[in-house]
Amino acid sequence: MTLFDQIKFLAEKQKKSINDVEKELGYSKNTLYRLKKTNPSAKKLEELADYFHVSTDYLLGRVDNPVSDDKKKKVDLSSDDYIMTYEGKPIPEEDMEYIKRILNGGKD
Repeated sequence: MTLFDQIKFLAEKQKKSINDVEKELGYSKNTLYRLKKTNPSAKKLEELADYFHVSTDYLLGRVDNPVSDDKKKKVDLSSDDYIMTYEGKPIPEEDMEYIKRILNGGKD
């Protein structure tokens, strides 16, 4: 399936025409039809992927799963909704910072 075919398929799934998609993204008329013969810029490819809530690899036909598996979710333990304990005792705040860094892959 070509990139244009994939876009057309995703648009039809949302009950939209190619022209509807172009209008909503602020593209000029026939911008998406030109993708039959040309390659999009990285920016345009990213905009289309975001618009359809799929990965760029899915748009390009590289993967069958529309959602990227490599997007890691960041663990957010900053709210007071969490009470972290170990063996029934609260974990000290300085240890929680260390645990958060570990859970987030070493990144703050």
